[in-house]
Amino acid sequence: MEELILTVLSQHTSDVNAARAFASLRDAFPSWEDVEAAGAPAVADAIRSGGLANTKGPRIQAILREIREREGGFDLSRLRRLGDEEATAYLASLPGVGPKTAAVVLAFSLDRNTLPVDTHVHRVTTRLGWVEPRTTAAVAHRVLAEIVPGEIRVPLHVGLIRLGREICIARRPRCDICPVFELCPTGPVVLGRSTRRLTRQRSG
Repeated sequence: MEELILTVLSQHTSDVNAARAFASLRDAFPSWEDVEAAGAPAVADAIRSGGLANTKGPRIQAILREIREREGGFDLSRLRRLGDEEATAYLASLPGVGPKTAAVVLAFSLDRNTLPVDTHVHRVTTRLGWVEPRTTAAVAHRVLAEIVPGEIRVPLHVGLIRLGREICIARRPRCDICPVFELCPTGPVVLGRSTRRLTRQRSG
């Protein structure tokens, strides 16, 4: 449950902000029953530091309500007895839970071999040519699950996120120091553009 709610809070924000919002939520409402029963504005106020509070608050309450109705409480431990596909389908059937959130819960709470595709993973794998340009994150999940061996999916997820945050950033990728530059079809194009831009600046 904690991993699920924390991952919802991490959508479209940093890990630091998500952790801060999660801690604030638990301080304000010690139990999941309290969160579900609270007024929507109070929940939104508690998670304000995580961003998109007016969207995430009702979403979290809807998830909790659905789980309570299905399970009779707020315990998802039975997912451990399900196969990967069944557990993924269960999580993805919850309100506002997509492939990335489901994969994160499987990877980090259920010790399953999944490769969650967040913004960084999506960007890096597209630049590396592993997925086609303009491929949606949902399709990227399926593509990467087919081509990446199970035993390296979780560590690869972690490595790709670090690469995306520190080097293969969105606007100006640092291709000159990228450790996988020789494997990347996008890097030479980016460096070529940078060289031409620098040449124009010097000549001007």
